[in-house]
Amino acid sequence: MNNISAKQASTKKKEKFIIQTFKRLIKNRLAVFGLIIIILQILMALFAPLITIHDPIKQNLASTELPLFSSGHWLGTDNYGRDMWSRIVFGSRVSLVVGFSAVILGLIGGITIGMLAGYFSKLDGLLMRIVDLLFAFPGILLAMLIIAILGTSLVNVAVAISIWSIPSCARIVRGSVLSIKKQEYIQAMKTLGASNLRIMVKHILPNCMAPIIVFATMRMATAILSTASLSYLGLGAQPPTAEWGSMISGGQDYMFSSPHMTIVPGIAIMLIVFSFNVVGDGLRDALDPNMNIND
Repeated sequence: MNNISAKQASTKKKEKFIIQTFKRLIKNRLAVFGLIIIILQILMALFAPLITIHDPIKQNLASTELPLFSSGHWLGTDNYGRDMWSRIVFGSRVSLVVGFSAVILGLIGGITIGMLAGYFSKLDGLLMRIVDLLFAFPGILLAMLIIAILGTSLVNVAVAISIWSIPSCARIVRGSVLSIKKQEYIQAMKTLGASNLRIMVKHILPNCMAPIIVFATMRMATAILSTASLSYLGLGAQPPTAEWGSMISGGQDYMFSSPHMTIVPGIAIMLIVFSFNVVGDGLRDALDPNMNIND
């Protein structure tokens, strides 16, 4: 009965924490605005075939470089006559899929390294030196080096960005683990004979989730921006794939005659990157332990 009561109390405490966090988040108007933009982008990517009437890669040389608000092409067309709205919508799929994939892979690697380094003192020195080695390379240059080795493709872009994300995630998790493993309840679990794996997965990792969630949210912005940057350089999405960075690259030669070819995908990148950043900031404030104490 005592164990059941303790579990119920723990569950209620977690539910209360989630509710309080959500209330703080929705009080942040900028974060709510960003969250709405992200939700709209995700819905737009999921239902892309239903909200577009043109094939994003189909060329129509009779309707090239149409301006904004043209009949049948409200965002105009590019130099090949492809509908800009369709390309923006389908391009959101590429950016979000690559971004989510890169962040998830980076979290898996970073959490694993951070947990092992923080929990096992003997591994700490070795693993952190590997992390320091990855930090020695500027992020975008490291991604370019990895793509140069693996080859040009969106899959390799996701892998490269995930490897770039591992060091930061590992340091965040390691710092949390070093603090949490000194708590009395962790020592009690060891005394009761709980395995290291059980302690790490069931008792330490859940208490590291707040900084991990904030990191993942803000890293999404970096991943999407990096995907666009690499595609702009020709290392990511290849023609005729609709991707925001490659659209900017293809439109830069027409900046004066058809500026919408560059401005429209640029605004799309700006909005989604801004949204993930402000949501990340909002989550960081909402999950602040000091704010939790004051409530």
